[in-house]
Amino acid sequence: MAGFSRILSCSLVLFLFLSLSEARDHLVGDKMDAWKIPTAESDSLNHWAQKSRFLIGDTLVWKYNGSKDSVLEVTKRDYVTCNTSTPIQTYNDGNTKVKLEHSGPYYFISGAEGHCEKGQKLIVVVISDKHGQLFKAVSPASAPSPVEFDGPAVAPTSSAAGLVNSSFLLALWVLAVFLVM
Repeated sequence: MAGFSRILSCSLVLFLFLSLSEARDHLVGDKMDAWKIPTAESDSLNHWAQKSRFLIGDTLVWKYNGSKDSVLEVTKRDYVTCNTSTPIQTYNDGNTKVKLEHSGPYYFISGAEGHCEKGQKLIVVVISDKHGQLFKAVSPASAPSPVEFDGPAVAPTSSAAGLVNSSFLLALWVLAVFLVM
């Protein structure tokens, strides 16, 4: 019986460790019809994005009517000015999936005429791999405000992040040893 308990404990620790590094799909706005002109400032998709953590490898998923709207990935300048003429990428299939492949901000606007100017746009800030695991495992706090974000993710200048990350891994190891005993 002790052997089974030990195997179960090790399996649980392994499962928890692997689940911390798994990429996730994020339904934009957490609902099927979120890609639309917001009815109020509090309905803005940027409020949703501020409450979420986005990591490299995660995927954004939009569900919308592709015959009436589109999702444009744009530069910061085009986001601010609602310029739809030179997008980085255009999506209009109604079931858009965008894999987040680098840290830093991603800018999206509606391709439907006048929608961006009425607030149908989104900034998603992706945190780096190095710090993403720590945030995912330890902190449910909200992401940095995308409106205030002005550039790519910057690594900390002190060794404090490495110390915290090392401490977290040590705590996981101690927990695993304790569970096995």
